[in-house]
Amino acid sequence: MGSSELAFQLASWPARRWLAGLGASLVVALLLGVPTDLVPTPLFQRMSPIAWWDYPIWAASAVVAGLVVATYVGEGRAPEGGKLSAGGLLSYLAVGCPTCNKLAVLALGTGGASSYFAPVQPFLGLLGLGLLAVTLAVRLRGLAACRVEPSLSR
Repeated sequence: MGSSELAFQLASWPARRWLAGLGASLVVALLLGVPTDLVPTPLFQRMSPIAWWDYPIWAASAVVAGLVVATYVGEGRAPEGGKLSAGGLLSYLAVGCPTCNKLAVLALGTGGASSYFAPVQPFLGLLGLGLLAVTLAVRLRGLAACRVEPSLSR
């Protein structure tokens, strides 16, 4: 699917699909942003400073995940977990505080989480975004291939 076909596919979406995508993007943004303290709340406190790339990875992940969820509007079924969940998890790990990640601290210690896990976080974010983008491309291809035109005769 080329970029012009992708643009046509997105332009043909009904308003309810766009609204669902917007709502899903906001939910994903909160699910990623609140526990990682990118959205400041009294619920969580980050131990390490926010990196410059945390915000673009967070925003892009929320938008692409919202678009993926929107591809399911009107189909009468819930989104499948697979790549959407993996992409979201990698995005969460990418923007989270390395010393707040209990698994990283358990495996590497506090110093190791800062020294070894923190430098790979941008790559985790790119990998997560890549999985989300592949999921979106597959879903859009499927929607284009399975398009059903309404019949004029009854």
